[in-house]
This record gives sequence, structure tokens and C-alpha cells, in this order.
Amino acid sequence: MPSAQRPDSHSRVRRVLLLVFVLHALLGALPGLSVDEAHYLLYAAHPALSYFDHPPLVGWVQVPLVALNASVVVLRLVPGLFWLITVWGAYRFTLRLHAGAGAGAGAGAGAGAGAEAAGLATVLVLALAPLLHVLGIGLLPDTLLMALTVGLLHQTWTLMQPDALQRTTPWWVLGGLLGLSGLAKYTAIFTVPAIALCILGVHGWRVLRLPALWAGMVLAAVLIAPVLLWNADNRWISFAYQLAHGKGSLWQVGHVRDFLLNQLLVFGPLMMLALAGWRQAPRRARPLLWLFAIPFVIFTYMAGGGTALPHWTAPSWVALAPFAGLGLARLWGEGWPGVRPALQRWVRGVLALLAGLQLLVCAGLLGLMSSAGWPLVAPSDAEVAPQPNPFADLHGWDAAAQRARTLAAQQGLPRLAVQNWTLASRLAWYARPLPVMVLAPGETQFSLWAGELAAGEGALLVDWSHMAYEPPVGAAGFASCTLLESMPLQHWGQPLARFRFFDCRGWSGAVPKPQLRAAGAP
Repeated sequence: MPSAQRPDSHSRVRRVLLLVFVLHALLGALPGLSVDEAHYLLYAAHPALSYFDHPPLVGWVQVPLVALNASVVVLRLVPGLFWLITVWGAYRFTLRLHAGAGAGAGAGAGAGAGAEAAGLATVLVLALAPLLHVLGIGLLPDTLLMALTVGLLHQTWTLMQPDALQRTTPWWVLGGLLGLSGLAKYTAIFTVPAIALCILGVHGWRVLRLPALWAGMVLAAVLIAPVLLWNADNRWISFAYQLAHGKGSLWQVGHVRDFLLNQLLVFGPLMMLALAGWRQAPRRARPLLWLFAIPFVIFTYMAGGGTALPHWTAPSWVALAPFAGLGLARLWGEGWPGVRPALQRWVRGVLALLAGLQLLVCAGLLGLMSSAGWPLVAPSDAEVAPQPNPFADLHGWDAAAQRARTLAAQQGLPRLAVQNWTLASRLAWYARPLPVMVLAPGETQFSLWAGELAAGEGALLVDWSHMAYEPPVGAAGFASCTLLESMPLQHWGQPLARFRFFDCRGWSGAVPKPQLRAAGAP
């Protein structure tokens, strides 16, 4: 087909992206804020150079909307936009890879059609990765780092070209992207050796004599300076926290196995087609796979100690997606030389089955988020949850926070309290500006925002049935805690959880270790 008559692949991709963006916006209107979403919105409500557990960019990008008191529906358009930027950037990068692969094989209608197919395949690989939709609905540092990783892919490939040593601007752009990545998440440091391997592998050590390279690195250092300045003023607590967190516990092979199986489930087996796409990519571009391999191997090792979370690898998978797109397009289209038509049809059938299964997982995950686990997760007994429900904490916190504000005002209590930091962020967001104290040993971001509870003071203690604690009464804790109310929560007519509110008085000044309440306890 002549190129002038081919459908515009950009238009097809834009339609797919618009459809997914609208889907994200609609689904974003159903569940409440997650723990992390609310935590990073509180960053925006308390602007600072940096924060206890993460760099500041995830808060900074939300400051304007938070200042305008935007609704959660509007706030969730931000991660949707970053998801669009990520996938569109990966699509454009696939076109660049395909152009490089075909440069020596001639151009024309066939080459153009192959590029379109590879680009669209990359979009489908990303659109069928279940966990990426979660990051497209809720803004996390990884949502930002995904988009920045695509930018680093583009820029690293640009600097691997023969004329890179004669140019200046691309090195500045690289420094800017690295600096912004450092402002997004500390683990962005893992991409630095990958980029260095790519560039040194092409240009050799002579690149270190290039003034533009060092100018770009100075720009990166200037951009991350707020993090360093904040930590210098706060006893370097972010770095101490991250180092302690990274050590984990006893390393076990079983943890690694579970982590890898989870990765296959939440990002999808279509990503594995990068093995086929690696052969299709230009030989010069193949070192770009380090941007996937180095961070992924580090996170996999950390998983052995129980410290790596599934979404931490999302930027790594995004870096791999263009290669998977090349592989998917080749296997679906031309196949491999010498492969019989019957086998080619079988390969297409397997690929279609995998795509269908990933689509079902995407729909199931997003549906369970909206339904709070129904119908796969049995309803709670609404007193103390008899079984874990990973979707329960996406619902009910806005109502609980408003009730807590009312009770605190009635009792003359100037603050709320919880016994685990993961219970604090939603309450602090929905009940703001009422401060929330975390009554547990150790320092948290809430310690910096709300300070410490002084001896003799009181607070309205909030307890949640899926993480229920005994009220902290005794020599360490409060002199007394009186149950004011137990508020049942239903979702779609199904019992989901229960919030309990205590009037606690006479803080001793000593922080007790929280004690989980036994299931069925009154």
C-alpha cells in the first residue's frame, strides 16, 4: 500500500491514548485516595525543599491544584497526563529504534508500515501492563520517574550518535533530566551507571574530557540541591531512612521467586518479547537495555530482603517496552525467516491469548479497586476484619475524617492520633488542617509536620478495623481512652470496615509500641 494511503499511525495511537486517559479519569472518580496518594498530596499542602521519605517533585507538581482546593477527580488527571507522556514518548522512541534498524536496509512503504506496527505494539504492551494503570490513576514518584526514564532513553540514544561530541545542548538536556529524576525518586541513581555504560561504550573515555558533559552534570547537581540542603538542615534523615530501609531483613530466595512472579503478573508476559525485539534493534542501541537491567537486578536483590515493592520497577519496564514493541510487531507480522505459515498462525494465537489475559487482569484489578474487592473478597464482619482485603483502604477515609473532625470539636481535642503512619495520611488530608500525630516509636514525616505530643495532652484516637490496635493506655501512653463511637462502613451495600474513635487524655510523654488487637476482641 502506498504510504499516502496508509492510515495515520499517529492518529491510531492518539485514539488509544485518549481512550485510556478517559478510562483513567472515570475510574479515578470511584475509589478514594490510597495511602501514598494522600501522603504526596500532603507534600503539596506543606511545600518544602524536600521530605522525610522522598524527594519533593511529587509534591511540587501538585502544589497549584492543591492551592486551588481541587477535587480528587481533578487531582487524578495529573498522573493520567504523565501516563500519556510516558506512553507517547515510548512510542516515539520505538519509531527511532525502528528507523535506526532499517537505515541500512532501505526505506519505503514497507519500512514505514513496520515502524507504525512496532510503535503501536509498544503502546499496546504498555496499555496492557496492569500495574501501570494504577500509576496512571494515582500519582506516585514512580509515575514521574516513568516519564523521565523515557526522556532519558531518548537523550541517551541521541548522545550515542557519532556527532554527539560536537554538540552542547544534548548534554545539558541529559543533566536536566537526571536532576529532575533525582527530584522524583532516590532510586533514579540506578539509571546513572546504565547511561554511563551506554555512552562510554560508544565514545570511550574521551567523552570525560568534554566540557558540555560536566556542564550537564553541574546542572543536575543544581537541580537536586534542594534535597541536599533540606537534609543538611534535618540531620540527613532521608538518607539514613533509605539506607536502613534498603537493608531489609534476612535474605531469602523465596522472596525473590515471589517478587519475579508478581512482576510477571503485574507487568505482563508481553514484556518478555523484548528478547525478540533485542535482535531487531540497531546494534548500537542494544546497550540501552542496561536502563532496564541494572535497576531491575538491584530491585530483585532487594526483594530477597523483603524491601522491594512491585511498582518500583515500573520505570525499568517502561525502558524495556520499546524493545518489546519491536519483538511483538515482528512476531505478529513477518515472523521469522523459514517459519511455516501454520506455525506463524499458532504464534499469533498465543500472542492474542496473552494479550487477552493481560486485558482481563487489567480490568479485574481496576474493577476490584472500585468495588473494594467485591465479589472476590468476602465482606468484612464490620468489627474486626477476619481476613486481609487489599482494596478496603481505598474507601471510607473521607467519611471517617469528617466524623473525626466533628467529634474532636465536640470533645475539645485539637488533634487526631493513630498508631501507624499508614493510617495517618488519609485522615490528615481529608481532615486538614487538623494535625495528625503518629503514636509509634521512630520518626516519620508526620513528626516533622505535627511535632510531638507533649505530656498531659490529649487527642482523638482513630482506629481502623483492618489494622486495629489496642488503645495505648498505661505508664507509656494515655492515662485514659474512652470509646466515643464505632462507625461501620459499607461499600456497594457490603460491610467493609469499621472506624472507632476514642477520647484519649493525659499523655505520659512515653511512646508505647502499638499492640494489634486480636480478631473478635470487643
